[in-house]
Amino acid sequence: MKTIALLFLTSVLFAAGSGSRDQDEVLAAMDVYKNAMIQRDGKALDRVLSDDLAYTHSGGQFQDKAAVVDSIVNKKTTIQRIEFSDTKVSLYGNVALVKGKVDLWHSPTVIVHMNVLHVWVKRPEGWQMVSRQATKLTE
Repeated sequence: MKTIALLFLTSVLFAAGSGSRDQDEVLAAMDVYKNAMIQRDGKALDRVLSDDLAYTHSGGQFQDKAAVVDSIVNKKTTIQRIEFSDTKVSLYGNVALVKGKVDLWHSPTVIVHMNVLHVWVKRPEGWQMVSRQATKLTE
């Protein structure tokens, strides 16, 4: 009986540790995404954005991966700063939902305040964003 209890406890602790590691990896991928957007790093964006990305802006515009990367790298969109807050990561196997508030500075005076849902999938190459849905917050 003690052996069964010990095996059960070990499996629970292993699962909890794995989830924490995955959560840390997802948050690290979020940081790579944020920094790549600010620094216009197309190679980093290519790594963290899935080829089948569905990216919806707070104004309702939709972009696929190619359009997002092109917009950032070719300076069609300016992002000076991004801040995440109230971030919550929910793991469902190899899928992570990251919900929270995002403040995005296009300039010192143009700041967009949003609620954003990012959907990430764990793949052999690491966590990749497959979807983003943003909603502007009311003043």
